[in-house]
Amino acid sequence: MKFVGDILPEFEKRMAGAPKGKKRLTERGELMRFFLRHLNHSRAHDGLPSMTMAHLGTVLEKIPTQDLYYLKSVCSQAKNFSKKFWWELDPTKHPLR
Repeated sequence: MKFVGDILPEFEKRMAGAPKGKKRLTERGELMRFFLRHLNHSRAHDGLPSMTMAHLGTVLEKIPTQDLYYLKSVCSQAKNFSKKFWWELDPTKHPLR
């Protein structure tokens, strides 16, 4: 049996996608790395294991990117980044008016 790449060499080129080792850089990904760096710093001081990008992704899953910029500015101005971050994400702290 022959490989598809042997029969259609241009097919193999199209299906290759991004070059190996190249990371996708996105606006949301950069914000997540910012939050992860600050949260893991405070978690290390508390003796907790580091949070992963996958876990942070599920936490921030339903929050639009524009709101993440607001969260970044509010948390950066706070004395305790981690405490403010988790307080802002708790929906019970923000009742609907």
